[in-house]
Amino acid sequence: MSATAFWIGVGLALWLLGLHGLLVLRHPLRRIIAINLMGSGVFLVMIALAARSNPIDPLPVALVVTGLVVAVSATALALRLAGALARRQGADE
Repeated sequence: MSATAFWIGVGLALWLLGLHGLLVLRHPLRRIIAINLMGSGVFLVMIALAARSNPIDPLPVALVVTGLVVAVSATALALRLAGALARRQGADE
């Protein structure tokens, strides 16, 4: 097995684990973590595919770096919304 195939397999396993968590778990924080796990799997596959050629293809690497910035911003927004939802549900009860 080549190193590329190994890392693609690990990325696919991370994505599937995140998908399972997204479908099974109901707590908002755990679902946010599951979505981040899926994104990490996608980033890992993209980097593994970029590293197949010599020199490394810069386009997928740039997409992953941009995706990381977007993922951090989206996670911050999701956490803020989950916190507001938790406070609202606590005030209603």
